[in-house]
Amino acid sequence: MTAATLITVAPTGAEADKASTPALPVTLDELVAAAVACEAAGAAVIHVHIRDDDARPTLDLGRLKDTVAALRAHTSLIVQLSTGGAVTDPYEARLRVLDAAPDACSLTCGTVNFGDDVFMNPWGFMTDLYQATQEKGVVPEFELFDLGHIAALNRLLATYGPPRGGRIHCDLVMGVPGGFGGDLPTVAAALRALPEGATWSATGIGRTSVPVLLAALAAGGHLRVGMEDTLTFAKGRPVRDNAELVTRAAAAATLAQRPPMDTATARAFLGLPTGNG
Repeated sequence: MTAATLITVAPTGAEADKASTPALPVTLDELVAAAVACEAAGAAVIHVHIRDDDARPTLDLGRLKDTVAALRAHTSLIVQLSTGGAVTDPYEARLRVLDAAPDACSLTCGTVNFGDDVFMNPWGFMTDLYQATQEKGVVPEFELFDLGHIAALNRLLATYGPPRGGRIHCDLVMGVPGGFGGDLPTVAAALRALPEGATWSATGIGRTSVPVLLAALAAGGHLRVGMEDTLTFAKGRPVRDNAELVTRAAAAATLAQRPPMDTATARAFLGLPTGNG
């Protein structure tokens, strides 16, 4: 168990609608402002989805490059780009995300029913993406939605070796209809299956956000929070902004005597070189 807690903020995602969620950061200026506030509240990593001029999800490479540059100019956060995009994005566009030269990226270890949709991550795409991260020096975070994904991760590592930086860090995405449940027994089952030496964070979707946060801290894990994952702070009360969620996570981590990890420590923890970018 580490002495500090890595907090990742996922401020936007590809699912929520700006019209019904005005606080959702969708422009570059809004995203940068959210990032600055979340770093001050205790986040060390930002997991990024971007939107176009109509607030729709996009993987436009020019926008991704501008986003990485702006986040590095205004924060010291580790910039992790989503390679999932929206569930309809083609594999080629998802692979091109690495050309924006982020510090890190998500790498989902299998296909999953995602509510009423299907989030496609076949083995061939996984291996192409993983080898590209090794070649380009991007550190992957392995996103795991069910136990089968952990088996695929173990196969990936056995076939292609360790990731760039040598650290295996996973995110247990819990509470998505079709994937892991968001409860303590499921966390325990997942931990038993993780690769030896792997570190992990947990993400609770929707109403599972607080139970998963508490379970992760109790089990020695790390945290991902943000408006990508939940839009409700408490029953009947919408989230004010992403910094509010990071502040709650940081307070819980501090109460657990594992206060938030600063960005320099987080870079070493994840196997990233020192410095911003």
